[in-house]
Amino acid sequence: MSISNLISLLSGIALFLFGMSLMGDGLKKVAGNKLEVILYQLTGKPLKGFLLGTAVTAVIQSSSATSVMVVGFVNSGMMRVRQAISIVMGAILGTSITGWIICLSDLGGGGGWVDLFSTATLTGIISVAGILLRMFSKNQTKQHVGDILMGFAVLMFGMSTMSAAVSPLRDEPVFLRILTSFSNPLLGILFGTLFTCVLQSASAAVGILQALASTGVIDFSIALPIIMGIAIGAAMPVLLSAVGANVNGKRTAMVYLVVEVAGVVFWAAAFYLANAVFRFSFLNMPMTSVSIAFVNTLFRFVKVVILLPFTDVIEAVVNALVKDKGDQKPANEPAAMHLEERFLQHPALAIEQSRITINSMAADAELNFSGALALLSNYTDDDFAEVQRMEGVIDRYEDILGTYLVKLTGRELSSRQSADVSKFLHTISDFERISDHALNVAEAAQEISQKGITFSGDARHELSVLTSALREILHNAIRAFIIEDLELAKRVEPLEELIDALCDEMKLHHVDRLQKGTCTLSQGFVFNDLLTNYERVADHCSNIAVAMIELEADSFDTHEYLSSVKAMKSAAYERYYEEYRQQFAL
Repeated sequence: MSISNLISLLSGIALFLFGMSLMGDGLKKVAGNKLEVILYQLTGKPLKGFLLGTAVTAVIQSSSATSVMVVGFVNSGMMRVRQAISIVMGAILGTSITGWIICLSDLGGGGGWVDLFSTATLTGIISVAGILLRMFSKNQTKQHVGDILMGFAVLMFGMSTMSAAVSPLRDEPVFLRILTSFSNPLLGILFGTLFTCVLQSASAAVGILQALASTGVIDFSIALPIIMGIAIGAAMPVLLSAVGANVNGKRTAMVYLVVEVAGVVFWAAAFYLANAVFRFSFLNMPMTSVSIAFVNTLFRFVKVVILLPFTDVIEAVVNALVKDKGDQKPANEPAAMHLEERFLQHPALAIEQSRITINSMAADAELNFSGALALLSNYTDDDFAEVQRMEGVIDRYEDILGTYLVKLTGRELSSRQSADVSKFLHTISDFERISDHALNVAEAAQEISQKGITFSGDARHELSVLTSALREILHNAIRAFIIEDLELAKRVEPLEELIDALCDEMKLHHVDRLQKGTCTLSQGFVFNDLLTNYERVADHCSNIAVAMIELEADSFDTHEYLSSVKAMKSAAYERYYEEYRQQFAL
């Protein structure tokens, strides 16, 4: 092989890998965002997980990418190892689709109309369509479709370049001797494994093998062990992705290696024992890109179908290989608080994980405030300490979520994803402040208990009514946020206005009681502190509801929204206000 051929081969490999990466990234952005979340949400049964793993990998063109996502699911606690096993098996099968796409490079011209379906013609047409979409379309999805088409064209051109560069090798004695040595199963498997470990892609390794097949010197006895080695080598990027993961994350990454090694051992033992008995005549059959794609698919299909019923055994094996070292989160850190950094490469998953975490934060904030309110009527030091502890947990939520969401804003997001991230960033501070006010209320309850403060009957009645209204607005705001119920969110602002009015009225009543001597100044300080905290919590509930409503209007001008709502006084607003005015009358 001349220097010119070597440079052509290397450039062909570079173009092939770049085209595959460009096409895969485009596919992820067009379809992967939805598929990634579906992969997480719909994997309850092994067969369903297997089929979804196959489908997602066929779309995003990478078993490693799918498996790395699954490692992230398990590492973050969103999925169990047993669920992940079937998805990994599906990914192992789904990656074989790339080999069939590469077979299109075998299309050749035969003159006349047949030339329209040659590789060169198809590549040219697809690349022109891709560049037109990429350069002139304003629609983000169409631009990503352009990336897919351009990636496919570059991949095909790289494949053609590789095939042309290696064609002289059919007459090279050294090359023929090396290839012949790979008919030894152990050497072939070892070469395929090392080659794929370097490339970090099974699809790319199979594609290069298909290019070498164009020389006509790759026969079945050489191709099969290399394909088996490629399968084992594909586990390398998945194993690397588990560096820094917890025990279950590492076990999930190990699933890929265990399945591939078990499959290769089974295939090698069954095939070569059968060959020793029957002496298969097709071992010397020259391979083409189509036959390599077929053998690769058959090898993967038989392997995963046989191993799929043994998910329990595979789980036991990976548990034995990766020992549990007792990794535990801090006692005051909920599992939902762990945000998986690996998902930043997949914004849909990162947003879904953030949604789960912020929903947990919201529920904890409501629970903590309810606990603080309970202290007003039944104070204990243990319950006060629990409110303090939960306030620290919710502060931690804000720190982790804020940092994660800021990192996420640096990724390419769709308009809907950007709106979701903006909503989360706007609301996490409100949930944190609600918890701060819970601690303030708990401290007021502590003061009442320690100083033996007793409110008058009228003051207790008014506080009871206001507390009920506050529980209502807090429940409505949190529930509307968690279940994304806009109609429920629209009930928050009328109740917030009523709570403001109740607080103003109660302050006037308190002044009257002071003048009449039925209340004292010491009672007044605590009473006013409670009213201030109640009013602030209602304000934060209003902010949460407004963030939800403004998301649909593609705007976050809270002041403008509130001004317009109060100025227009819609029929629904007036109806809700009147309903709450009667329900929470002093």
